[in-house]
Amino acid sequence: MVIRIVLTALLLGIVVAACAPPAASQPTAVPVTAAPATTVAPTTIPATATPTRPPAEPTATSAPAQEGMADVMFVKAVQAKDGVWTFNVTVQHPDTGWEDYADGWDVVTPDGQALKVNPDDPFTRLLLHPHVNEQPFTRSQGRIRIPDGVMQVTVRAHSLTRGFGGREVVVDLTKDSGEGFEVQRPQSPATPQSQAPFLPDGRIAVNAGAEDGTLRVWQP
Repeated sequence: MVIRIVLTALLLGIVVAACAPPAASQPTAVPVTAAPATTVAPTTIPATATPTRPPAEPTATSAPAQEGMADVMFVKAVQAKDGVWTFNVTVQHPDTGWEDYADGWDVVTPDGQALKVNPDDPFTRLLLHPHVNEQPFTRSQGRIRIPDGVMQVTVRAHSLTRGFGGREVVVDLTKDSGEGFEVQRPQSPATPQSQAPFLPDGRIAVNAGAEDGTLRVWQP
């Protein structure tokens, strides 16, 4: 009887042990080794220069024609025997009447002096009225004295409303002609035979004072 009780107790113990939930296994701690800190060297980013636009290429533009200005078209300068000059100047300007016309022109030396017969005159040649129906037109002014040593002058025209600024003509007084001008000087007259000197052999020297130095003779 005792043995049966013992066996029954053992059997119950085995059954209880089989039905009991398994004990929770304790997690095994795994040591974690920290990775060594890596020192990152700072990266220097080179400064990027702001792109500079190349300077704009200059655009070749022609200056607009200045309409309405007084233009000198042609100049004829004539020197008299006494050295004074007469200037015949052709001017073009869109005269519309008394409110707008070419009112004068100047003969100017290289140093900027406007040559005038009368110092109080506004121009070398004052134009007293419009030339509406006469374009271009030519007007003259005499008794102009050009200072010694001046070999070149500029002729300019003036507009009543726009002033100077039109086409000018540069006159080279050492030349017979050029662009926009003509120059005339007095001719040296030939020596009359009645005033020509006699040579020792009775012949007459004609143009003994010729510029080319040639002695021309005439046999009477």
